[in-house]
Parts: sequence; structure tokens; C-alpha cells
Amino acid sequence: MHTRHAPAAWRWRSAPLMAATLLTLTACRAAEAPTLDPPMAPTASTVAPAAPVTTQALPPDFTALMKRVGPAVVNVTTRRAVAINTMRPDFPDDPMFDFFRRFMPPPPSGQREFRSEGVGSGFVIDAQGHILTNAHVVADADEVLVRLAGSQRELTAKVMGADPPTDVALLKVDATDLPVAPIGDAAAVEPGEWVAAIGSPFGFANTITAGIISATQRSLPDETYVPFIQTDVAINPGNSGGPLINTRGEVVGINSQIYSRTGGYMGLAFAIPIDVAMGVADQLRKEGRVTRGRLGIGIQPVNESLARAFGREDTRGALVTSVEPGSAAQRGALQVGDVILQFNGKALDNASTLPRLVAGVAPGTTVPLEIWRQGRRQQLEVTVDAAPVASRNQAPGNTPGPRAGESDTARLGLHVSELTPAQRRELGVDFGLLVNDVQGDNADSGLRPGDVIVAVNQQRFGSLTEFRRLLDAVPDGGSLAVLVRRGEASLYVPLDVNAG
Repeated sequence: MHTRHAPAAWRWRSAPLMAATLLTLTACRAAEAPTLDPPMAPTASTVAPAAPVTTQALPPDFTALMKRVGPAVVNVTTRRAVAINTMRPDFPDDPMFDFFRRFMPPPPSGQREFRSEGVGSGFVIDAQGHILTNAHVVADADEVLVRLAGSQRELTAKVMGADPPTDVALLKVDATDLPVAPIGDAAAVEPGEWVAAIGSPFGFANTITAGIISATQRSLPDETYVPFIQTDVAINPGNSGGPLINTRGEVVGINSQIYSRTGGYMGLAFAIPIDVAMGVADQLRKEGRVTRGRLGIGIQPVNESLARAFGREDTRGALVTSVEPGSAAQRGALQVGDVILQFNGKALDNASTLPRLVAGVAPGTTVPLEIWRQGRRQQLEVTVDAAPVASRNQAPGNTPGPRAGESDTARLGLHVSELTPAQRRELGVDFGLLVNDVQGDNADSGLRPGDVIVAVNQQRFGSLTEFRRLLDAVPDGGSLAVLVRRGEASLYVPLDVNAG
């Protein structure tokens, strides 16, 4: 590889040219300097007010931080076997197929095995050789190798356990007296605070980048248990699993995800709070898996329209959209349409907080709930179940419906039809109205053709007549919430009620 340099003549001419320019400017200023009269004693009218003194905060120096934490950051290399079909494709209608068949030898038939490598980061959390990284870094790996900072020696690491829902994995290497990364308090970080990341972007080991905390307690799609720390630190492929560090040299998070349209850094990076990661690591070290609490309900946020429909003055809490038969929630008398305001003594400012609180409770523990039901607060108790091995939620499909028994509900702008007995059995409901069309003021409500309405607010209905009766009880200009089945999911949708 050749490196282009500036021509020698250009390099040598630059300095004299700059010096000549500076001399010229200096000479001009000296020649044009005016003659001043002797200085006079200042008077009150001639004294100018002092200019305000301003100070500008400078970015912190990260050299001490790098020296303190850098040695504890490791490069993680994964290897796995990948089988590839090497049989020649059979395209007899392609004119080039006959050419290849005649003049090129066929490749070996069957499958060939190749070795695939991946690169990530991690950091040592104790002197016994335990290392934290991301679960996606070591997923499906046949072999995991760890290389310490400033060393060419690779150590074979054992995967003690991985937890895909939080994207945390715990590794162990047979080594002692390793440098350990100091652990900080993720709850203390604030937006605007300086932080740094150390990792192996694109394989460049022990690279440090810096930025600020952009937000905390960030919820991401399909991420139930992690209140992410959002930063603008430059994070790229290979940084995954590396530490996010505050200016005191303490790890406050594990870099896990980026938002990108190109696959590279775009200023949006997300880290797992270190307290969440250490809690997962402790369970993986002791049990090899993570146990979480579970209620067995579906929930959704409460927006202003839903709050009005349920008689609430604010949007706090989690709205229950489904209760699984035989679940902890059903045994505790939770109902669809309840708004959970507190769980185990902790208020829910938003719905996304509830799964994290429930997950943190040991199965078998009985906890108090405060709910909103039928316009008033109520107290319940529920004994938390154990959650099964978690997996990513699958996107619900649409439920096709009949066109028989159709009816218009003009006050809502809906065109609905009753479900057939076979469709009711498939969905596991006693009765439902299939939405065929949504018009008028509710066209942008979020209700879709294919949705199945099974309740109004907290009341089920068994016929179209009962549905109309519930609708007639709402005055013109009011609002209501319909409970909808959408594939395997349930959710409430607020609707405006207009004059028919």
C-alpha cells in the first residue's frame, strides 16, 4: 500500500509564505499606527464599563480514564462453523448453463463447512476472570476467544450464560489477577453528562470515543426489560459489549445497540444500564440462567383519549388488555380494563415500567397492587409466577373475517360484522365484531380493518344489539375505548362518539 504525501516543494514553500504574510501584516499595522496625545487622567464620563467575564466549559481530558479502565477492556472474537451448499444450481433454460456444464468442471457436490468469525468487546468485572459482553456477540458461537488490552495472547473463554431479553452474556477465562473495571451507578447519570466508550470498532482494539448522555430510561421496540441509556458516543460494529464510562472512570453501561440507516454510527447509541447487567450476571454466575417474575397480562399505555374514556384525570399507569387463564393476574382478580397505578408500592408513571418491576420480583412473592376500576381506586394482592424462557415477541397477524351480518355504526364511523362461530372458536372469544372499515373522525384512531372488537371500556357484549346499547349510553361528543383483538394481541383503542 502506498501513502500519498504532499509534494516536497509545497511543504517547504508553505512556511516561508506564511512568514512573509505575517511580516507584511505586522509592517502595515506599524506603518499605519496613529500618533496619540499624552495620556489624560480618566474621568467618570470616560471610564468604560467592564465587560462581563465569561468562562467556557472545556471537554474533560479522558487520558486518565483510558489508563484506568482501558486495561480491563477486552477484544472478543467468536468462531462458528457455517455449512454452505456448493452444488451447482440447475437452470437448464439459461443459455449460460450449457456453457458452464460443457467447459467448467463441476464443484464438489453437497455441503462445505466454512469458519465464520465475529468481533465484539467486553470488560473484566472481577479478578477471577469473569467478563461481561453482549448476548448477541456470542450467540451461536462454537468458540469464544478473549484478548486483553496490549496483549497478543488469546484466552479461550467459557460462556457461563446468556440472556437474550437483556442482551447480556457472562464469560469466564482461566486467569487471575486481571485488571478490573470499576463499576459505577447507572441511576446517577444525567442527560448532558460526558461519557466515553472503549471497544473494538471494526476490530480496532482498545479504541476510545466520547460524547454525552442524550437521554435515560429510554424504551425501545421489542425491548421489555431494559431502560436504555441513550448517548451520542460514536459506536460502530465491534463496540458491542464494551463499557460506557463516566468521567470518574466508572462503568455505567454496556454498549449494545445503535440506530442507523447505514449500519454505522449516526449519533444514536444505546447502552444497557450497568445495574441491570450486573443483576443478570449474578444470576448467570449462580444459576446459568435468569429467573423473572410474571403476571400473565397484556398491557398498553394510557393516552389522553383513553384516560377520558376510563374517567382518569392523568395518563399514568398501565392499562390491562388481556388476562391469561390460570395466570397470577387471574388468581389475583385482575380484569381487562383495569389500570394498574402501583406495583409493589411503586407508582407507574408509564406502562413500560411495569414489566421491569414485575421481572425483578422473585417468583412466589406476593405483592400489593393499586388499580383503577369502574371510576375508583382499589387494592389487590397477586402472587407472582415464574416467567418461561423469554423470546422476542412475534408480530401478530391479521384476522380475516366474513362479510355476513354486516352493520354500520354511524356514531363511530365503523362498518362491522359479527364473527362466525368458527372464528369465535379460533380467537377464543364468546362474541366479537369484525371491523370492515373505519371512516370519519375515527379514521386516524388506530383502529384497522381486520380488528375484532370484544368489549367497550370494561364491559363485554354478546350481540350487536348489546354493543349498540353500550354505545347509546355515551353522549354525543364523548369518547369510549374499545378492546380489540389483533391477531394474538389485545389492545384498547379510544374512539370519539359523534351524532348519528
